[in-house]
Amino acid sequence: MPNRPAAFVAHLSLPLLLLIALAAPSVPQSQDPATQTERPRKVFPKEQEAEDVVRVDTDLVSVDVTAIDASGRPVRNLRQEDFKVFSDDVEQPISFFQIEKREGELRPLAIVFALDVSGSMTSEEIVRLRAALQSFSNHLASHPVVYAVMAFGMQVKTIQKFTSDPDKLDDSLGRLAKDAPNGLSTHTYDAVDDAIRMLVRSAPRTREKRLMKRAVLVVTDGFPVGDTVSPKTVIERANAADVSVFVVTLPSYSRVIASSAQTPLPTPLDVSGLAELTGGRNVYANQRDYAPLFRALAEEVTSAYVLAFYPPEEKRRDGKLHTIRVEGPRGLTLRQSRSEYRAASR
Repeated sequence: MPNRPAAFVAHLSLPLLLLIALAAPSVPQSQDPATQTERPRKVFPKEQEAEDVVRVDTDLVSVDVTAIDASGRPVRNLRQEDFKVFSDDVEQPISFFQIEKREGELRPLAIVFALDVSGSMTSEEIVRLRAALQSFSNHLASHPVVYAVMAFGMQVKTIQKFTSDPDKLDDSLGRLAKDAPNGLSTHTYDAVDDAIRMLVRSAPRTREKRLMKRAVLVVTDGFPVGDTVSPKTVIERANAADVSVFVVTLPSYSRVIASSAQTPLPTPLDVSGLAELTGGRNVYANQRDYAPLFRALAEEVTSAYVLAFYPPEEKRRDGKLHTIRVEGPRGLTLRQSRSEYRAASR
């Protein structure tokens, strides 16, 4: 079933929404939302393109699409003719098609781990998380991939800048508990916002003439508190940068609210649509061993098709916001990295 966060929220019962609201930690007095303002930022600095990188045609609009079968597994054998792309509900010719292949040239990846260490994550979870992220990176060992690590609580801190060295990645995870910021607040959206800016500034859009997949993997308890940037703004910035956000909610959350159906209730982070509206996915880690879950996420991150098209001439540089919709074979669920784009200005 397609992910439609707005429709999902509309069908939630009032008692359930109240339950979610009551379960979320209170915002400290110093973090009064009425006094907060959006952080003034430029997501795309002029210096973002490295000199040795082939520039992507700015008129070309790209979107990552993951096809999922009925069992929840990514489908990798689709062809260009299996897809249709619509802009403002008008079908557009597909000018560029790229697929992640098991054999041959692999798509380069840039991934930021954004890890919640606000105090809700237990020491046992940190140990299991370190092993799971090692499993994640091992699964992608054959890919041209770079990783960065951020930790967040009341502040957001970069623990490791982009590296392709697995030893540096593991060392940064080992320093997590010692170096990471803590506090009563959980600035999840601020952390994702910082991760997007890091990807834009430090991870080139292309590498070896192939479009790079850019993603943020958030590990949290699901309750953002005290953020200075709104969910809507973060989603817009992720869409503009073509960054997908994946969210892993740890078991510490399931101990706060238990569901009789053994299915965790949606967190405020889920309801915001952060993952679904950026082509990512929300998952719950409810077992002692997180490794299988993270290996499955690694499989999904590398399973995207890249579709691109040129907008109609009259809309190509009108500076307006336009919708993107992708259709595929029946029986498959499609997740697309963004549902809209803003055309360049003349």
